[in-house]
Amino acid sequence: MTPTREPDRPALTVVCHVRAPLLLEPVDEQIETIQACETEGAIDDLLLRSWPKEIALSEESPHQEVLESYERFSAWADERGVTIRPPFRKRTTTSQVTGETRERLVTPLLCLELYAGDELLGVFPHSDEATTDTYTTDEAIATLRTGGLPTPLGSVTDSDERLESGTADTCPDCGGSLIDGQGLFACSDCGWIGTVSESGRRESQPTRPTREGEPSIVEPQ
Repeated sequence: MTPTREPDRPALTVVCHVRAPLLLEPVDEQIETIQACETEGAIDDLLLRSWPKEIALSEESPHQEVLESYERFSAWADERGVTIRPPFRKRTTTSQVTGETRERLVTPLLCLELYAGDELLGVFPHSDEATTDTYTTDEAIATLRTGGLPTPLGSVTDSDERLESGTADTCPDCGGSLIDGQGLFACSDCGWIGTVSESGRRESQPTRPTREGEPSIVEPQ
C-alpha cells in the first residue's frame, strides 16, 4: 500500500548513518525498510553514510565529518531538551608510552537524521531524561512508512524551562549535582569534568578522569 502524503509538505530527506561493515540483522532490515520508504514515496531522498565504530575527539581526527555530525546532533538535542547519549558514548584511552589520556566517541550502529527541506526535524534515536522515554529508529522508520512524520520527544519550550530551573548544574552523564570550580564543573558522583556554556550546554574536558568502576583502556603505541 502506497503511503499518503500531504501535497504541500516539504521534501523529506533521511540521512542514514550506519556503522560499516555491520550491515547485519536487524540493521539491514531497518535499511531495507527505509529504502522502501523512498521507493514508495514516503520520503523523497535517502542518503546512506558509513562511520567507524569510534573516533578520536580531537581536531587531528581524520573523521571530522563525523565530529561535525555529532555536534549538529548535540545542538539539536540541546534545543529540544533531549539527549543522544546514549546511543552515542564517550570513553577515555591512555597511551602506554606517553601516559596521555585521550577521549573517544563511540558511534551507534544506526542513526537517522530527518530533514524537511533544509530544516532538521529530528535525530533518532534520542531520549528524554525526564521521562526516560526513548524514540527509537524502528519507531521513526515505522512512522515514515505509513506516510507520517515522526514527532521527536521534548520541545524547545521544555529545553528553555530546564535551563531556567538550573539544569546546567546537572551532570550530563549520571544526573548528579555539579560543583562549580570557577567555571570548571565537576561531578562528585561519577567524576565527570567539563564546562557549561552560556546556553547551558555541557562540554566534557578531553582529560576527563575515567569513571569509577570503568578503567581506562591502555593503547599500545
